[in-house]
Amino acid sequence: MHNIKLIALDLDGTLLSSDKRLSDENAAALESAAESGVEIVPATGRFYRGMPQNIRELPYIRYVISVNGAQVYDIERDKTVCSSEIPWERAVSVMERLDGLDVIYDCYQDGWGWMTQALYDRAEEYAPSVHNLEMIKKLRTPVPELKSYLKEQAKGVQKIQIFFRDMELRAKMLKQFPKEFPDLVVTTSIVNNIEINSREATKGIALKKLAAFLEIPIEETMAFGDDLNDITMLKEAGIGVAMENAYEEVKKSADYITLDCNESGVAYAMKHFLEKK
Repeated sequence: MHNIKLIALDLDGTLLSSDKRLSDENAAALESAAESGVEIVPATGRFYRGMPQNIRELPYIRYVISVNGAQVYDIERDKTVCSSEIPWERAVSVMERLDGLDVIYDCYQDGWGWMTQALYDRAEEYAPSVHNLEMIKKLRTPVPELKSYLKEQAKGVQKIQIFFRDMELRAKMLKQFPKEFPDLVVTTSIVNNIEINSREATKGIALKKLAAFLEIPIEETMAFGDDLNDITMLKEAGIGVAMENAYEEVKKSADYITLDCNESGVAYAMKHFLEKK
């Protein structure tokens, strides 16, 4: 049995099934761990208010690693524990580059999504599923022009998110953007997007900061993930667990590979590592 005091969990494709449900097995495993004193920490590319209600309502969750690590949020105190944002001027320069591509893009600022109205109106052309379209429409506020809005606000940006309909262009930009934006972190969390964060905004760095804040040795943490934005977290945690449905690159970064997200892989791995043999 491992002495785990904090478990960080990606949501989509990890804790949640492909149809965004929290299985009874996963729910029971989390509740049992929480009752034994383990901190259960969602670690997501979403902002807190964009997390599914069934996760936000779990009574034992106090801390959230949100926006790929751009913010660690204390729910109980409604306070940011730590944050790392893109300067608004840099965000505008990135968006000027995106304006020449066949994409739509938005940004997260102050825990909410913002998007140019004209791009918002074309979201269905770039959404990979009805669920994703619903998320874009529900969790973004359209503004006349996003770059102008950021200039007016003059505040840091938590994340820039780009949606593609041409997957070859996406693959090309996944290789190109890190060269063009070496001061930023380029990653992805769903099949047709690219996400850009501050260099210090990774789930791995956020996990390390939160563990230090809670005075938990990093060796006594466990992390679960399936996508590229989870790699830093799996490498940083004492035990990094990749889902069977994870990208190969993610699996290579993990200490253990569990079952698919549709087979309650989180509960399976927690049983493997946390229960007395």
